[in-house]
Amino acid sequence: MQHKVTKDQLAIIRIDGMHCHRCEQTVRKVLSAKPGVHEVEVDFNSRQASVIFNPSSVKISELMSAVEEAGYHAAGFTQSEAAGKA
Repeated sequence: MQHKVTKDQLAIIRIDGMHCHRCEQTVRKVLSAKPGVHEVEVDFNSRQASVIFNPSSVKISELMSAVEEAGYHAAGFTQSEAAGKA
């Protein structure tokens, strides 16, 4: 019996409205809380969050919604296969 292996994805989400380290922490917390999210890095200076996640557990739209619900604007994203992850 074969199992389909889903490769982790990397999403870089552009976020408007972050102004400080507390904003960074808030966004990191809401994204990290999503099931299927393995790693989150947020930088308010570049206005971006890098998220490594399992696309069979969480969709990019759910990640974007989490950012919006935290009070920030998810302005867009790029997505690719996460290097070095299986």
